Amino acid sequence: TGIGKTQLGVQYAHTGVRQEGRAGVIYDMTARGDAQSHSEYAQRMCDWTLRHADPAAEPPLADFYSPKRVDADYLHVFRRHGRRVTRGDMDWEQWRAWQSEINARLATTIAFFYGNFVAGAQRVVIDGIEPADRPGESIQLELVDYIYHQVLRKDPEWVARDLFRQHYRSHADDVARHTYATERIGCLLLYTSHETMLEDLISRPIDQGDALANANTLIYMGKVRDGARIGRGLYIAKHRGSACSDEIVPYAIGQHGLEVLD
Repeated sequence: TGIGKTQLGVQYAHTGVRQEGRAGVIYDMTARGDAQSHSEYAQRMCDWTLRHADPAAEPPLADFYSPKRVDADYLHVFRRHGRRVTRGDMDWEQWRAWQSEINARLATTIAFFYGNFVAGAQRVVIDGIEPADRPGESIQLELVDYIYHQVLRKDPEWVARDLFRQHYRSHADDVARHTYATERIGCLLLYTSHETMLEDLISRPIDQGDALANANTLIYMGKVRDGARIGRGLYIAKHRGSACSDEIVPYAIGQHGLEVLD
């Protein structure tokens, strides 16, 4: 908390304007506290005014492909705050209430991502994930797993089928014309840890069931001690693909977000 994850997420999403011609989208799963100030950061850091989606609104399926439709680029999917997010902290009724709310938000979630993907967005930021001692008991990570496998990595036609359901046939021609390459979509998951010191994060074991275990890249962000001073540093703990440094990289949070220090 307070280490700069959300600023990094905003920077990553907005870099899509320069590299792909369109900004990415931000999916905020904050449930226990306030939303993560994405709008304020986006405006101050990038001069980017986020368009907010209404999580309770029904997706406009009838004119979904209309050129006049404007896609939101931010969705705070859970509006009620102060709620526990792990099964061990809830009774059966609370867990059922969570499951019911998630089911009610699935259509909005699918429409949010699919609509932006067919419009050219290629970057996804998922924020607000709280630490869980047992990842399998986290209602948030359960939803993340669904989004990743059933939306981000799924063939666009089948995502459209999940969205339009019984109305799919009437939209089939539009679906065929509006497709995208799933392999070009990148997802940045911002995950809060119990550990605050970078050294503790680096030595932290990753369990097989952990959401981090299958990630292509792991970037740890934490506090580092330098004599009598405490600073911030990041460390790439895992990266599949190109070579990367094993060094701890110091950084600061400035007016325009994260700034790497020499």
